[in-house]
Amino acid sequence: MKVKTKFGIGITIIVTTLSLLAWMGMKESKTYYHTVAELSTLGSSELRQRIRVGGDIVTGSIQYLPGRVDFVLKEGNESVSVSYIGTDPLPDTFKDGAQCLVEGHMMPDDHFKAEQVQAKCASKYEAEPGS
Repeated sequence: MKVKTKFGIGITIIVTTLSLLAWMGMKESKTYYHTVAELSTLGSSELRQRIRVGGDIVTGSIQYLPGRVDFVLKEGNESVSVSYIGTDPLPDTFKDGAQCLVEGHMMPDDHFKAEQVQAKCASKYEAEPGS
């Protein structure tokens, strides 16, 4: 076999491998955003994918347990129980009534397992009394 042919085959294999890895990486990192109300309308195949869900943290629902934090997200009349099991600390703005965005997977028991938690910052900042 000629050197040019071997070189061409080698380049083709490398480009194909890199393209496949890039495609698989994009597919794995793709997440869809849904509201709490939309979860009940999703099909089983959509619920098995990695998704983001946004809603408000129900007042009094935050429970700090060993190795995880449980809370409930609500939007309108719909709600979903969430368990965050992660090593990253929760944001300072994570508190009752805050808007929250979680990323993870829906479990078969209609419980959401969050791998990431983001809480929205207040859009209006006010001075503390006495300052």
